[in-house]
Amino acid sequence: MRLRITRTTWPRPALVLTDAPRPCCPDCQGAGGQAVDYGDHNGEYAGTDWWPCPCWDDTRRWTLLPLPRRTPPGGYSDEPPF
Repeated sequence: MRLRITRTTWPRPALVLTDAPRPCCPDCQGAGGQAVDYGDHNGEYAGTDWWPCPCWDDTRRWTLLPLPRRTPPGGYSDEPPF
């Protein structure tokens, strides 16, 4: 398991420790999976499927540190909420 630190913005800003694909994997060459384009019955492009590689689990993530929210540039408003 190779770990890296990323930043997320949803549901609130935080630093997250995530798993990374193996760079020397012979199946995905470190990309974490393979993108396969597919078409409809006319042969037109219809989208892309993503097949994750077994060397990587993209569901492994741990929140390390919630980041504080910034105040608006002018500070908080004096107006009532209604």
